[in-house]
Amino acid sequence: MRLRLPEERPTEPPTGYKIAHPVLSQDGTRAGFTGVSLGGALPYGVLADASCVYGLRHRAPHRRCDCGFHCVHDRTTAEALLCTAEHRTAVLLEVLVLGRYIRFERGFRHARQRVRTATVGPCACGTVAAALADAGWGRPGWRALTPSCAGCLRGRTSVSLAGFARLAGEGLRVVAGDGLRVAAGEWPTTAADGGVPGGLGVPELVAEAALLQARLDWFQSQLARLGEHGPGGGPQG
Repeated sequence: MRLRLPEERPTEPPTGYKIAHPVLSQDGTRAGFTGVSLGGALPYGVLADASCVYGLRHRAPHRRCDCGFHCVHDRTTAEALLCTAEHRTAVLLEVLVLGRYIRFERGFRHARQRVRTATVGPCACGTVAAALADAGWGRPGWRALTPSCAGCLRGRTSVSLAGFARLAGEGLRVVAGDGLRVAAGEWPTTAADGGVPGGLGVPELVAEAALLQARLDWFQSQLARLGEHGPGGGPQG
């Protein structure tokens, strides 16, 4: 006998929660996420289709395989995963479960997903994050990012929360740890991009101003250091 699983036909896509690491493409033009376990080697976008991580030709999710996107039903369960040392810099994702899925006691394994919201935790120093900065590791063609406050950037490659949302596209919302919401496309990635912020409130503008000030302070410190050594590279007497 062949076991047949019960079929569901929901009127709306189910909602799930998961954690992932934000990533930025090498050329800085795209943003996405990479998983923390089985599919960690395959970065994905806000709207993405799953494929078998073992290279098998069946459609994901397959009953006799581990392939497919994974998420849990309960937000608290996903937040608990952020307590482990290796996941402290990951972000919390709220996703829509699309396409075929297999329901489990604690969550789903599914064929397609749309990331609706990414909640960014605090900087390593404990301050609310104003940006996502180079974490020092990555995947081929992608830099992993970690939450950072303006004071801890120190010249690292970085993107503001709103800038990450804009690069990721598909209406992604990025939320800082204190509940601050930044909508996609409201502020450019860097000051060099130009443009005027649209619809930002005072907290968002304060965070962006702090980020720009930190970058300016870093450049000024570098110029001062170079000035101390003079044009020839040695200390000035």
